[in-house]
Amino acid sequence: MANIKSAKKRIKVIETKTLRNKMIKSKLKTIIKKFEAAVASGDKAAAEAQLKVCTSELSKAAAKGIMHKNTVSRKISRLAAAVNKMA
Repeated sequence: MANIKSAKKRIKVIETKTLRNKMIKSKLKTIIKKFEAAVASGDKAAAEAQLKVCTSELSKAAAKGIMHKNTVSRKISRLAAAVNKMA
């Protein structure tokens, strides 16, 4: 356990940030599952709508530093490719 006041504060701050990051990553996983369900059902309009939501949320995660920008870029690219394959 930390003895120094600033170290104790850092522990609290890290816990808060960890919870926020976990919440956002969980939300992203849910959104991506919804997208994959739309692709699996073959509904291109729904898939395109979900792609827009996925792209937006992934970009926000990259901007906040929760995910690396290259990881987000790769995921968006793969999701877009899945929609384009549907045609």
